[in-house]
Amino acid sequence: MKQFEVPAFYRSPIISKVKAKRKLEDPRKKDFSPSELTLGNITFVIARHFGFCYGVENAIEKSYKAIQENPTKRIFLLSQMIHNPAVNEDLISHGLQFLQDTEGNQLIPFDQLTADDLVIIPAFGTTLEIEDKLKGIGVDIATYNTTCPFVEKVWNRSEKLGETEHTIIIHGKYKHEETRATFSHSSKNAPSIILKDIHEANILASFIRGEMDEREFVKYFDGKMSDGFNPSQHLTKIGVVNQTTMLATETQEIAQYLREVMIEKYGEADIKSHIADTRDTLCYATNDNQTATLGLMETEADLAIVVGGYNSSNTSHLVELLEQKFPCYFIKDAEEIQSKKEIHSYDIHTKSMNLQDAFLPEKETMRIILTSGASCPDSIVDAVMMKLLSYFHSESEIETLLSQL
Repeated sequence: MKQFEVPAFYRSPIISKVKAKRKLEDPRKKDFSPSELTLGNITFVIARHFGFCYGVENAIEKSYKAIQENPTKRIFLLSQMIHNPAVNEDLISHGLQFLQDTEGNQLIPFDQLTADDLVIIPAFGTTLEIEDKLKGIGVDIATYNTTCPFVEKVWNRSEKLGETEHTIIIHGKYKHEETRATFSHSSKNAPSIILKDIHEANILASFIRGEMDEREFVKYFDGKMSDGFNPSQHLTKIGVVNQTTMLATETQEIAQYLREVMIEKYGEADIKSHIADTRDTLCYATNDNQTATLGLMETEADLAIVVGGYNSSNTSHLVELLEQKFPCYFIKDAEEIQSKKEIHSYDIHTKSMNLQDAFLPEKETMRIILTSGASCPDSIVDAVMMKLLSYFHSESEIETLLSQL
């Protein structure tokens, strides 16, 4: 597997050893049970897979390469490189500027760019419309394009589905950069529509079954369909692809449900003419991280901590899973841990920060589940571990414990 060159401060002395040990023990990645690391009073129950994925490391490597190779040029990020504040803040500290926010609102007008500037396309990719605007200015967007190859795989599959006259159903969050990009690419090749969850798949199914009229359908999905989308014509032959950071199990649930609806309407014998098998579009890294999180749920612990950017879709889905069983705290970094009793945690349901009291139980020893999103550096997870250890051990004791790893 390719080894990426990312700045040393993204690496970690603790987590890197845990990951290296598991890789040696399980080179084929067949075992999704968590690792356990006991440091004094705390046993950290660590997910088998978490942290930087291929696409993120590729994006970071290319971004710093752009900085090093172009010291005299203005360099812009189209939007957040990945959904992690520490990574984006560090890139900004090197002089990079954002052209848009995460919802596509313009921060710097494109007409202020020149052909001498560099624009880095983020790991999520971008729309064909934005690509055309930048190419029209003469901006180089190819050299340091960091679009994740697994996102491009979804685009390529959508193109193939379009060639066979399938309608593309995208499981994703409508305003997410990746979904906007995928929708732009798929709409070029085929009628396309975005579903955010199984509830919206049910609404789609209601129309296919003849339980909803066309006007009501069009009103509900307004702004989430490609131009000229005709549900009466375009929902007879479909294929489901996804925003790669969504729950893979949910994408599979939607695809299987719609397959059953098509069997109900057209019969089993002719099903291949009405829905494509698109399981090959699921991102392996997202799938591995989510499966490893399910592995965490098979163990016992006092609490769970998930580390990552609050606007990170894949990270929020890890929280969704873990909060079903454990007191779960979603933090961006160690600074959110205020004391042994207080922690600032992000609520994915209310989209707000909450100060939680007594988050660490009154126990001499405890088990803490620890994982992070695909855009979170391992060094940040290390810092969280160190902060927690500091409430139970002196600095010298921690150094002794770490020396034994």
